[in-house]
Amino acid sequence: MRIKPLGLVIGMILMAFAAAAGAQSFDAREFGATPGKDHLSTAAIQAAIDACAAEGGGEALISRGDYLSGALELKSGVTLNIAAGATLWASTDPADYPHGSRGRLLNAHGAENIGVTGRGRIHGQGTADYGARWGAPDAPAFRTGVLLFEDCRDVVVSGVQILYSDSWTLHFKRCERVTVDGVTILNNIHRLNSDGIDPNSCRDVRISNCHIVAGDDCIVFKATEKEPCENVVVTNCTLETTTTALKLGTESVGGFRDIHVSNCTIKNTRTGIGFFMKDGSAIERVTFSDISIETMPSEGVRDVFPIFMDIEKRHEETPVGAIRDVIFRGIQIRGGSGVLIQGMPQSPIENLTLDNITLRADWFDDYANRKKAVGGSRTYRDNRDTIFAREPAYITIAHARGVTINNARVYIKPDVYEQQERSALFAHEVERFSIHNLYGDSPTSTQRTSVATLENCRFGVLSGCVAPRVNTAYLRLKGERTLRVLLSGNELSQSDMLIDVDDDVLPGEWKVFGNFELMSRNTTVIPPMPE
Repeated sequence: MRIKPLGLVIGMILMAFAAAAGAQSFDAREFGATPGKDHLSTAAIQAAIDACAAEGGGEALISRGDYLSGALELKSGVTLNIAAGATLWASTDPADYPHGSRGRLLNAHGAENIGVTGRGRIHGQGTADYGARWGAPDAPAFRTGVLLFEDCRDVVVSGVQILYSDSWTLHFKRCERVTVDGVTILNNIHRLNSDGIDPNSCRDVRISNCHIVAGDDCIVFKATEKEPCENVVVTNCTLETTTTALKLGTESVGGFRDIHVSNCTIKNTRTGIGFFMKDGSAIERVTFSDISIETMPSEGVRDVFPIFMDIEKRHEETPVGAIRDVIFRGIQIRGGSGVLIQGMPQSPIENLTLDNITLRADWFDDYANRKKAVGGSRTYRDNRDTIFAREPAYITIAHARGVTINNARVYIKPDVYEQQERSALFAHEVERFSIHNLYGDSPTSTQRTSVATLENCRFGVLSGCVAPRVNTAYLRLKGERTLRVLLSGNELSQSDMLIDVDDDVLPGEWKVFGNFELMSRNTTVIPPMPE
């Protein structure tokens, strides 16, 4: 074995000591913190944080035991380390939260290189069931939240377990370079406003390996001010909520861009993925990939959607927003309700891709009273609140331009099918579309509903589709604004008819050729395209 020179060994030891010295630890017990939930340790914990910051940074340590605290302020260079076996309890007394803290236990304003880490717990004490939202007559006058960091940079929250936050759990506002990793959030699922993670007008955010159960949105991107929420990656998370698991909006003043979510599992939720564009601006360059969604049954809950996307105006004077360049890829859905994607007539959703989507209707959700997904206040209403939500289809797309659907499959259990026939796809006012390998399973050959219905859709192609054995047409066309629809290279011989065209569709605006149905029956249906 080769022996290293003594000078080199000493140098390495000194470097190790220097590195250790740079990670100074300030135990809150040494500043007067004593375990127990019957007295406050706020001042002692804050003193440890302040001392750490004064010495150039390091960690403020909360050791094993229970500690009750009001609002704390993190300083630049300080990481609050909650050790295994330690629980930091949020006081429920408003007097323990100065006005600037806004009822949050952990605060930071304009700080850099800060964090909350460790294997311990933070307890928000929001345990009782409480459904009222802010401003409701019976809403509590004061609610605590766990964390509010504003205008901070280089932030890390990792490892900790957070229980029963009474309001937004982790709220980052106008922050840059934020990492949330390996965090568990277990809030009361019956206590609204208890969001999980809220990046608000933030930039360069990484959220990974988190498990979140919340009484409101699990991970929700917001832009309450003019700064956008951008450059965000979310991966490897498990989510459960009675509202929306992955959400953009409702506050969309600054818009959203370059947001990418992958490898997540969502269960027992009202809305799996939700886009709520209400305040103008734009959502653009967004992808959701390799995600499984299981929705809750709709009994007692009207607005259940595995995927929901909507453009609307919060008020009559609100500017109209936009949604464009969005991809859903590798989405597995189980539930009783269908996808609803709708733009506005004056602002169609642009460049939308649904690739490898599987939806299994394992139970029946009644659409009779279904409404658009609820999200935020709104005073300006129109018939889009209900007209498309109640369409008998499992994928409904309205007011969109540039739509690609590739390998979309809908499977329906026989007992579900018996309660109401629904199309696999209904599209309204969709322009420039490509539909490839759309399959709608039919549990019975007596199906009377077409697999796909296109209403006032134009400039599009259906190809590579295989029809189930039904005694109706695979495709129905309707609407006087239907233009230039082409069917090519499909296997539709199991359908009773190739296509069902309503009387209001202008002659010559649809064309079929090269389909197995035509070749097998030795027929030709090629109406001339107009000049």
